[in-house]
Amino acid sequence: MELDYKAIGKRIKIARIKTDLTQEKLSEMVGVSPTHMSNVETGTTRVSLTTIVRIANALGITSDDLLCDSVIKAKVQFEKDIALVLEDCDEYEIRVIRDLAAAAKETLRRDEKLRKL
Repeated sequence: MELDYKAIGKRIKIARIKTDLTQEKLSEMVGVSPTHMSNVETGTTRVSLTTIVRIANALGITSDDLLCDSVIKAKVQFEKDIALVLEDCDEYEIRVIRDLAAAAKETLRRDEKLRKL
């Protein structure tokens, strides 16, 4: 299985922005160059596990938060992601999203046999 470096980079960027850090400040905290941090966030370079752990520590998150797109068993992280999506929704939006999620779940379970083809 290949790691999805673009997804990892996107999660790093989102977490960095949420913690109100610049790329330069985060790169300084992690001990990498600003150029390398930029390449990590865009997914144009492979990032080492050591650097992922340093980034997670600097951002106050877990490495699971960054790697969940590449890990099969990441239910807790995806549940957090869904909660974040819903966080700023009004009642109508939440109702529509709930209906869409229920329909998607029903379709997935109904057509589960197609997964095995």
